[in-house]
Amino acid sequence: MINVIGQISEVERTVGSRTLPAGQARVSTVSQTYDTSLDDLWDACTSAERIPRWFLPISGELKLHGRYQLEGNAGGTIERCDPPHSFAATWEYGDEVSWIEVRLTPAGDGRTRFTLEHVAHVDDQRWAEFGPGAVGVGWDMGLLGLVSYLAADGSGVQPSQAAAWLGTDEARRFITLSSERWAEASIAAGTEVDEARAAQARTTAAYTGVPAS
Repeated sequence: MINVIGQISEVERTVGSRTLPAGQARVSTVSQTYDTSLDDLWDACTSAERIPRWFLPISGELKLHGRYQLEGNAGGTIERCDPPHSFAATWEYGDEVSWIEVRLTPAGDGRTRFTLEHVAHVDDQRWAEFGPGAVGVGWDMGLLGLVSYLAADGSGVQPSQAAAWLGTDEARRFITLSSERWAEASIAAGTEVDEARAAQARTTAAYTGVPAS
């Protein structure tokens, strides 16, 4: 069985910024190495048949300039595609538009490194309220789904189990630790400790439904 709490330590998280034509944007990055080949990981991340096995049901045209829609979540347009190494797309949720880029790199011994950057214009008030964990915790759960799917023994948390799992103590612990690590990444990027920890508490409460103490 996959140790979902140990999974937290397998993920590298960084927080930064980038200047776009529309102004300054926040960049949240997650990265993890998986025990599978470059071609297999690319297929798992780009196949309409396989994406729902670890993430969410998806529809649309998964090709350059095609539009996609994740069920109950974001949609967008695929802006760049360089198989089997990288793709970039808009990430449109409600009336907000941000951007994601996924890069895959060989890591030796048949393993592959997955890196995802989420670039978004976030106003200072919202950033102070929730920090990078607002999107980061969600991406942590996505990477948990991917490692669960790729596990040879079928262990871990599968999409069909996700709703029930989110109500467990194990899930709340996972979310709490994820939120904590995102606060640490924010502090490393220069956020004041008290501000980062307060945002961490609010993010944890938003995901778990347990009010911040």
